[in-house]
Order: sequence, then C-alpha cells, then structure tokens
Amino acid sequence: MLTKKQIQLLEFIQTRLARDGVPPSFDEMKLALDLRSKSGIHRLVTALEERGFIRRLPHRARALEIIRLPDALIRDEGGAPQAGAPFVPRVIEGSKPGAAARPRGAIAIVDSPAVELPVMGRIAAGVPIEAISEVSHHIAVPGSMLSGREHHYALEVRGDSMIEAGINDGDVVVIREQDSAENGDIIVALVEGAEATLKRYRRRGGMIALEAANPAYETRVLPEDKVHIQGRLVGLIRSY
Repeated sequence: MLTKKQIQLLEFIQTRLARDGVPPSFDEMKLALDLRSKSGIHRLVTALEERGFIRRLPHRARALEIIRLPDALIRDEGGAPQAGAPFVPRVIEGSKPGAAARPRGAIAIVDSPAVELPVMGRIAAGVPIEAISEVSHHIAVPGSMLSGREHHYALEVRGDSMIEAGINDGDVVVIREQDSAENGDIIVALVEGAEATLKRYRRRGGMIALEAANPAYETRVLPEDKVHIQGRLVGLIRSY
C-alpha cells in the first residue's frame, strides 16, 4: 500500500509525462508536494521504485518511467477505478532506422494505431542549428501521443542542453505544430528566422527567454519579434 505522498508524487509524474512527454525535475516535484528539501523526494522516488511503480534509467539525468499505477489512479471515463487495467507510458522505447534489432525479450509498446509522422531533420538541444526545412524520413508513433486533428512532426535531437528535462542526444521528439506557448512549455523556436532550437519558453515582458535544462548553457533572452514558435513538445521516443 502506498502512502498519500507517494500517490501524490506518482500522480504528479504521470500528469507531467502526459503533458510534456518528459518527467518533472526533483525541484518541481518538491514544489508540487510542498516539501522543504529534495531529500524527501529522493526517499519517495526510491520507495516507488522499490515497490515496482517507477523505474529510474541509469546514467541519464531526470529519466523516470512509470511502470504501473495503483488502482486508485486508474480511472475509467466515469471515474470508477479499474483494477488491473494496464498503464502505457507516453515515452516510447524503440529503435531508429538502421539501429540494431530489439534485444530478445524486449516488449514493443503499442497502445493505439500507429501514425506515420515526418521527421523534419535535426533540432539543436545545444547551439542552434540551421532552420528545419526538409523531411528526412518518417517514423511511426502511437496515435495516443497526438492530440486531435492538430498537425504534428518529429525531430532528431542533437546536443545535451535539455538533458535535465530528460531529453538526450539522439532522442526523437514529437512536436505539435503551434505558434503560441505558455511559460514552462518546451518548444521548437525559430530564432531570427535562421536558427532552430529546442528550449523551455519563458515570457519576460516584451522579451522571450529560451532556457536550457543544463547549467552548462546560458539562457538566451531575445526580443519577442526575434523568436517564432514552431511547435510544442508532446512526446519523446528514445532509442537504446
């Protein structure tokens, strides 16, 4: 049986994974649960891991997966618990084209009909690269990762500036095409019409801050008219 705080933390992680495609940081968990220090979060995460509800991915910053949920968090459309109903994470483990075959015993996650998305080249999670303009190939993603009739596309990540947001070099990010964002969203930003980068969005008056999730990179603060939002992160596909 889980404690109230353990359930609250699991629900918060689940919500953030569903919204952003990446887990929250320990600081965000601390604030969400109104704890005084991150040591309490470490204890809660360890307890959830020991009980088989989450898994920490080794050698990766801020990399958590939800393996299963307690009955109290599994609801049907009418709000009643469904005991034993499966939970499928929105972070997909798979292989990129040309990668080695899936190890024997590995399970492909399939939770809805797959949708083919165009991979629009590479996006910089580091120093911005030239603007994205061409489709390099297509990739299949679960339909549940996409929202409604909105347009989506995928990008290959290059660099480590978003590593503390759980986004690593070589990952594929799924982007919902949109031209606006809320503070805290992870977005694809076109900078001065020439550079494309993946960063966290913050508005500061008439300025836009593009925040990295790696202390080695400085936040870029630019006039609003120099930053054009190309889409928001909604999912992540990780290859091993």
